[in-house]
Amino acid sequence: MNHEFEQIAQRLKGLREALDMNAEEFASSCNIPISEYLEYESGDRDMSISILKKIASAHNVDVSTLMFDDEPRMKSYFITRKGKGLSVKRVEAYKYQTLAGGFNNRKADVFKVTVEPKTDDTPIHYSSHTGQEFNLVIEGRMQLNINDKELILEEGDSIYFDSELRHGMKALNNKRVVFIAIVI
Repeated sequence: MNHEFEQIAQRLKGLREALDMNAEEFASSCNIPISEYLEYESGDRDMSISILKKIASAHNVDVSTLMFDDEPRMKSYFITRKGKGLSVKRVEAYKYQTLAGGFNNRKADVFKVTVEPKTDDTPIHYSSHTGQEFNLVIEGRMQLNINDKELILEEGDSIYFDSELRHGMKALNNKRVVFIAIVI
């Protein structure tokens, strides 16, 4: 089991227990099938950002609390020093670093995302979630697919899109890509 999956799974179980709910009640409250939820809680299945946002929204907690075990503390401002944001590797090639995790009641989740290149035949991981998303490429090139439309973004390019649309991306030119993702 991936260590990061295990940590997120433990925080998920801790949240459920703190709410004094059994697994069935918790899964139902998040509109997640119980069999799928049990895989998340055991750490046997990766939780996408959309699933984490769904759980966080249903129980009024910050996504970063589930992802990074970082209870927000600041209400005026929060500084993340270079290389210091808490990070988690959600899937094998994606590393998320929170850049606003310590700000209380924030309106958006801000991440620095690093994606390592995959082979050309590796399928793109797709997701969708409520709200909107902004991506700014700061290193490398990436292919972003939104509703089956293939877009190429290069260093300095940005995109703002409806994140309810099915979307996924991959690094290009056999080099990693680093981008800022703001999820609202």
